[in-house]
Amino acid sequence: MKPSDMPIFTAPFGVGTFSQADAADPGAFPGLVTPDGHVLDLRAALGDRTLTVRTMLERCGGRLSSLRRYAEARDGARRPLDELRVHAPVEPRQLFQSGANYRQHVIDLELAHRGPDDPRSEAEARAEIAAVMDRRAAEDLPYVFTGLPSAITGPYDDVVLPAWAEKPDWELELAVVIGRPAYRVPQAQALDHVAGYTIANDLTDRSTVFRRDMPAIGTDWLRCKNAPGFTPLGPFIVPAEFVANPSDLQVTLKLNGEVMQDESTKDMIFGVARLVSYISQTARLLPGDLVLTGSPAGNGLHWGRLLRDGDVMEGTITGLGAQRTRCVAENAS
Repeated sequence: MKPSDMPIFTAPFGVGTFSQADAADPGAFPGLVTPDGHVLDLRAALGDRTLTVRTMLERCGGRLSSLRRYAEARDGARRPLDELRVHAPVEPRQLFQSGANYRQHVIDLELAHRGPDDPRSEAEARAEIAAVMDRRAAEDLPYVFTGLPSAITGPYDDVVLPAWAEKPDWELELAVVIGRPAYRVPQAQALDHVAGYTIANDLTDRSTVFRRDMPAIGTDWLRCKNAPGFTPLGPFIVPAEFVANPSDLQVTLKLNGEVMQDESTKDMIFGVARLVSYISQTARLLPGDLVLTGSPAGNGLHWGRLLRDGDVMEGTITGLGAQRTRCVAENAS
């Protein structure tokens, strides 16, 4: 499927990274894309041939709204989006991932991992887990771990399923793009450091989430989430000013045309501001860094159906456009 065939965002403009689809030298460049499907090369518009989306964020202080005049003027040479290759919109230095951040998703996972000797009925277990989630939202801290930027791939690229990944799963998520450095910022100011939002599919191999050889160690996020291409990202960054409420967006993933995930970000236990503020208490967030906000209910583990060679995933989030990726088994690539 070509970019022009995918639903596009509803904002006045978005920002991404592009290259000529038929060029031997990829020559990726930062571009401003408008809803009519045309892209302006921001290197030429801003007079900087070395510009990237990340350095542009640094240059404008994370305020993508400063680019609005280029979207409105419609001057400069613009290329049809359909003639370009769409890359991941930004290359982050750091990738932070929130786990267990959707109430219903956590309940489903806990139920799926119930032991065979659990005396509770499903209804009783569900009620108890739900009560724990409510207490967590009121009293506890977010659960965040780090990922590898090398796992990121483009929004229309094939995803190679490694031969060792026995249970590869999908996890569509709202991704937050940091615009200004953030260190120890209070929750009330956290959104001031957000440049915009995009879509991420945080693939996970369920068979390697937990260490079988050292169960006391717990989870192994390196192994289960960081294979090359396990984080399709994009297609575009929609500036924060055009996303009225990041806690009221619909996250939808289709597998081979069938809806698997369809949940509102209202179900997040910890919202964007809380996550950004929490991470900044320990780490210094930098322009272009990503905060993945967790995945809603409806993963493959819930459906008892994991990813296979030839599967096609289509992910959309309200107002942010759509991505489409095809799964290819490692021995078939």
